[in-house]
Formats: sequence, C-alpha cells, structure tokens
Amino acid sequence: MSQPMEDPLGRQVLAGAQMLFVAFGALVLMPLITGMDPNVALFTAGIGTLLFQLVTRRQVPVFLASSFAFIAPIIAAKSDFGLPAVLGGVVAAGIVYMILGFAVRLKGPGFIDRLLPPVVIAPVIISIGLALSPVAVNMAMGKAGDASAQLVPYETAMMISMPALLTTLLVAVLGKGLFRLVPILAGVAVGYGLSFAFGVVDTTGIVTAPWLAVPNFVTPEFHWGAILFMVPVALAPAIEHIGGVVAIGGVTGKNFIKKPGLHRTLLGDGLATSAAGLFGGPPNTTYAEVTGAVMLTKNYNPKVMTWAAVFAIVLAFIGKFGAGLLSIPVPVMGGILCLLFGSIAVVGLSTLIRHQVDLAEARNLIIVSVTLVFGIGGMVFGYGEFSLSGISLCAIIALILNLVLPGGQGWKNKQLDENS
Repeated sequence: MSQPMEDPLGRQVLAGAQMLFVAFGALVLMPLITGMDPNVALFTAGIGTLLFQLVTRRQVPVFLASSFAFIAPIIAAKSDFGLPAVLGGVVAAGIVYMILGFAVRLKGPGFIDRLLPPVVIAPVIISIGLALSPVAVNMAMGKAGDASAQLVPYETAMMISMPALLTTLLVAVLGKGLFRLVPILAGVAVGYGLSFAFGVVDTTGIVTAPWLAVPNFVTPEFHWGAILFMVPVALAPAIEHIGGVVAIGGVTGKNFIKKPGLHRTLLGDGLATSAAGLFGGPPNTTYAEVTGAVMLTKNYNPKVMTWAAVFAIVLAFIGKFGAGLLSIPVPVMGGILCLLFGSIAVVGLSTLIRHQVDLAEARNLIIVSVTLVFGIGGMVFGYGEFSLSGISLCAIIALILNLVLPGGQGWKNKQLDENS
C-alpha cells in the first residue's frame, strides 16, 4: 500500500533534500570526469526533473541526473570536436528519446523490445563499461584519464584511491538504511579527507570563488561528426530508462508503462537530455539510487522529486560549492570509478544472463563478439566529421546485425507472446 499523496510541506521539503543527497555523488562525478561544470550539471538535473514531471503529469517519483553511459563518447568526442559540438550531440540524443517515445505511442511498448533485444543492448552496455576501464585505472594511479600526465605522485595517489574504493565497497555492502544508498558520497568524503592529509588539494579556487555565481553555461554547436558520435549511444540509456520506469513501478505498486505511459516517460527523458545539452550539462537518466531511497523510505509522493529538483537548482548558483567539487583530486574519482565502470559492464552481463541469451547460437555469438571488439577496441568507420568509432559504432553495428542476420524472428515472437 502506498501512503497518501499529500504529505505536510515540511516533510516534502526534507524528503526532497534527502533524495538529492542520495543522487549527489553520481550526479557530480560524471561532469567532473568529462570536464563539464558540476554546477551546470546540478542545474540541468533540476530542470530536467521538472520537465519530466511536467510531461508525465507529476505521476512518477523519479529523479533525473547525469548519465554514466555517455562518459566514453563525451570524452572521445570532446577531444575531437570540442565541448560545444558535444553538447549539440547531447541535444540530438535527447531527440532520439523523443522519436522512440513517438514510436512507442504508435506501436506500443513492445516496439522497443523488438528493435533492441538483449543480444543487441547487452554487449553495448558491456563495451561502455570496459572501454572506460583504462580511464579509471589511470586516474586511480594519479594520471590524467588519457595517461598524458602524472598529476599526483603514484605512491600518494594509490594511498588515496584505494581507501576511497574500499570505503565505497564497504558502504555498499555493509551500510544500513539510507547510508547504504550513498556509497559514492562516502568514498568521495574519505578520499577527499586523505587528499587533504597528503596535501594534494588545491583550495585556491574555493577561496577566490564568489558565494553566489551563475553556472558556466555553454551554448551548443551542431556538428554532424559529433552528432553521429553521440546519437547511437542513446540506445543503451533508452533501455536503462525503461528498466528504471519498471523498477519504480514495482516499488510503488503502479504500472507507469501504461499510465502515464512509456511514450510520456521517454518524451520527458528526451526533453530533459536536450535541455541539458542546451545549457551545457551532461545527458540525463533516471537514477536507481533514488529509486532505492523511495523503496526504503516508502515516500512515493512525486512532489518530493520537485523539491529535490529545486534544491539542485539552488545549489547550482553557489559558486564556492562548485569550486569545492572541482578541487576533488583525480585519484579520489579514479578509485571510485574502478567500481562504477565495472558495474556498468556487469549490468550488460546480467542482461545476457537474465534473458538467457544462447551464445552457442551462431547469430547471437556474432552480434555479441563483433560489438564487443568494435566497442572496446575503438574501431573507426568513415572519414573526418562523418566517421563513427568506439561505442557509437558498436551500437549501430549491433542494431544492423540484429536486423540483417537470419533467425531474429524467434526472439521477436517470444517477446510478442510475453507481451500479449
């Protein structure tokens, strides 16, 4: 049984602050890794959540924030095209969600299952996680993500990154109640404290930053190369979105796929992601941590997420807060990312296992094998601005192979039977 929808205002406000606290670690870590402004990410998470609530008529208690699935393509595309062009790609990725939502509206929710079965989406998710593993290891050892420079001495970096990782692991496994939902935040706190002790935190930016400041918004530019790079990656988070909507439905005892409808939730996520790109923030996605907090607190009122969004927007304008986030040393993030990037790959593996994808079947083996090698190996097709590589390429290849190789109808029929 869900609780009454109307809670006292004070309780809604406190619950909203709590939800933002749960989401906070992952929310700011993603822009810090990709070189985006964490204050902008806070702002776009708040705006995106409000847009989502508007489209879904404030029926679904979810919070939208920075998507880890886009880290690899953003890092790669940023070095090739620059941040404004990457943001144009983010806007285009949001439009993909909207198109998928329109297709679901016309053909029903089963359309996504037939277009993107587990044999397609699972190896793409695995590739996203494993392609990022060198970035995590380099940062944990005190290097820049691309290993171009040693930012913190190796010995010092390891004495910071490994305790940060260990703390994250212990809190995730042994933590109780809400504390168990904030392992990233706990890891960052321990790593930051050790960084202070070892003298590798530069506080100059915090001292000089104003208390109140407008976030460093960036205007997107639309570049075909960056758009082609970013758009295919939206396929994996689309599946993640559906999983998130189903999960929160299971927690609250409601079928959000039917009401307000998957087409509305996809449209809301698309608008949130495109809005993020317009302001200079990372793409948005539903947060499993917040769903866990909803389950734990049994606070199913969507108005709580409105307050979480408001708090995120307010924090975005506190200049010293953003400067403090930017002062987090590389080894702190690197240690935690050793877990997070591996976790992304495990989600893909569990997708294959849960749906019992038979890899002894030649068709499935081909799709998974080629997708993994292209995605992790960094294969490049094309030339100049019309080239595709890495995760973007492997997503397209997986989709094409699934459509052209014979034998896929068996899965489609199975899905149709399950959905009938």
